[in-house]
Amino acid sequence: MICKNLTISTEGHLLFAGQDVASLLREYGSPLYLFDEDRIRENCRTYYNAMKEAFGEKALPLYASKAASFKEIYRIVNSEQLGIDVVSCGEIYTAKAAGFDLSKTYFHSNNKTDEDIAFAIENGIGYFVADNEEELYAVDRIAAEKGICQKILLRLTPGIDTHTYEAINTGKVDSKFGSAIETGQAEAITKLALKLPHLQLMGFHCHVGSQVFDSDTFFRSAEIMLNFMAEMAKKHHYIAEELDLGGGYGVRYTESDPTIDIAANIHQVADCVKTKCAALGLPLPAIRLEPGRSIVADAGLTLYTVGTIKQIPGYKNYVSVDGGMTDNPRFALYNAPYTVVAAEKMNEETDFHCSVVGRCCESGDIIQENVALPSTIKRGDVLAVLTTGAYNFSMASNYNRIPRLPVVMLKEGTARLVVKRETLDDLIRNDI
Repeated sequence: MICKNLTISTEGHLLFAGQDVASLLREYGSPLYLFDEDRIRENCRTYYNAMKEAFGEKALPLYASKAASFKEIYRIVNSEQLGIDVVSCGEIYTAKAAGFDLSKTYFHSNNKTDEDIAFAIENGIGYFVADNEEELYAVDRIAAEKGICQKILLRLTPGIDTHTYEAINTGKVDSKFGSAIETGQAEAITKLALKLPHLQLMGFHCHVGSQVFDSDTFFRSAEIMLNFMAEMAKKHHYIAEELDLGGGYGVRYTESDPTIDIAANIHQVADCVKTKCAALGLPLPAIRLEPGRSIVADAGLTLYTVGTIKQIPGYKNYVSVDGGMTDNPRFALYNAPYTVVAAEKMNEETDFHCSVVGRCCESGDIIQENVALPSTIKRGDVLAVLTTGAYNFSMASNYNRIPRLPVVMLKEGTARLVVKRETLDDLIRNDI
């Protein structure tokens, strides 16, 4: 199996965190998101311990909220001593409602409104990760109105191409995010940040993409960022205290994806950073990383009930389920790969090749193409889509007026509901 929290019972049933997933679906209803709390905590500790060992006590992993944002996630991450990054007032509000310490929160976004900025400051946000000069002026002005000096990082683009999905490749010079080092805009925004009286520039941020399976990308981006920091120290006498290298370590969606030793990779990046700092005469900055997918992806799984099975002789087969792009739009967005299995037929031969599709009135509503399932697959069977903890719940929609799914959290053999299933009344709650 693609993750160690997935096993198969003697009856041929899929077990997730040791529990029979089909039994959970029958208890909580279909479709259903499951999360493995023990796996989330294990992933948090991998980052926390490795970063402290490799970079020193000032290092801190920041959970990237956009991967999955609901109150229980923030409670777990908070108890594991991680910080968080957020990209909206909604994520800030959810984290605060869960009791998260917002002083350990970094606020991203390439287009923060004045209302966003005021809300974040009023709620004690720790840092803004400022994207552009207009944002600097706005944060400085609103911080002055609130009578504070606001900590910030500057988001820079080092010009790295990670060879990942184009839609999630964020480190190139022509990205919508950040200020490019190559064009001189990074230096210009640094000079501005140092000049504005109600901003405290703590350092720099970059993020070069997602689903990265080795550290080469981090080596290249760290060297570019550290060279830039050395240049700012020489030209403007500014020594950055923090360097945020973003996120991006990959997870296994299919058997063909490699297994990555995250702790070992973090130590490799630390060796690179320390060597480069020594060569440049820079003090080691407090390092931040922003894992999201690699914290929650393999801690999540989605369950569906099979409905229609359509065979078109000489062409293709379809297996339709009671969910779809409303609870997982990632295949529709960028052909994201997933592993799909028949949860109660794990020991049967998979000799029926099909497209697993959703219930939406949309031809692009596809969970996965070229799936091999048992030929005995029938209406009422349970399908499990693996590694769905990241960017499934958080990207879910009410397209076709379909209610969003509940979330059940598994821990040490127990199960508890942490997000309720939306009702039809919920769908019209804000209608007038």
